[in-house]
Amino acid sequence: MFTENEVIIMLENKSIENAVIELKKDFIGQEAQYMELSDHDFLSLVLLTPSVGIALANESVSLFEEMALNKKARKLSFGGYFMKTDPVVHAMGFLIKHYDIWKDKFYGLLREIMHEGLDLDKLKKQEVADEDLTPNKFRKELLKAPYGFVRFMASFFCGEEDQIINVETRSISQTEYDRVLSIGESLELNDIPIFRHFCATYTVK
Repeated sequence: MFTENEVIIMLENKSIENAVIELKKDFIGQEAQYMELSDHDFLSLVLLTPSVGIALANESVSLFEEMALNKKARKLSFGGYFMKTDPVVHAMGFLIKHYDIWKDKFYGLLREIMHEGLDLDKLKKQEVADEDLTPNKFRKELLKAPYGFVRFMASFFCGEEDQIINVETRSISQTEYDRVLSIGESLELNDIPIFRHFCATYTVK
């Protein structure tokens, strides 16, 4: 999962910072006129969008899913809010309520962030066969992949840090699996072999 420090590093990129400021202005103006939300905490909210989307695959967020999302939010928040109201958790309530309104803009920003920090074209050109994929082969592929890309995949699609490599523990419903594929398409990840292989290692219930 991404941490507070990684969010800080992302915001050091001027292009990302400016995009965050503009989208935050739009979000606050339309959704939460009186909310005080720092650029850091707004970017944290945007980074949670794939997790929120998967949680909403069945059209509502369960108590267990809400707890998992809150845990992620608190890890990203600037300064930590374990003993008081977390601004990212608060803002996430608006995103959950109006996910369909904001998802395209938020995924657009996430695409920009990935393009700024990763060589996605190089990842797309990797010659890795889709056939005969085993958990062991996927783990070896994962360990050879760029660290940053693995961090993005784990933060977007995994509930716990080790789920990305412990493929035997990853199970998902068909509805959630379809949502993962849809989010991958929105983020333009479907042409990247390691993302396809990550999806293929899910156990679909």
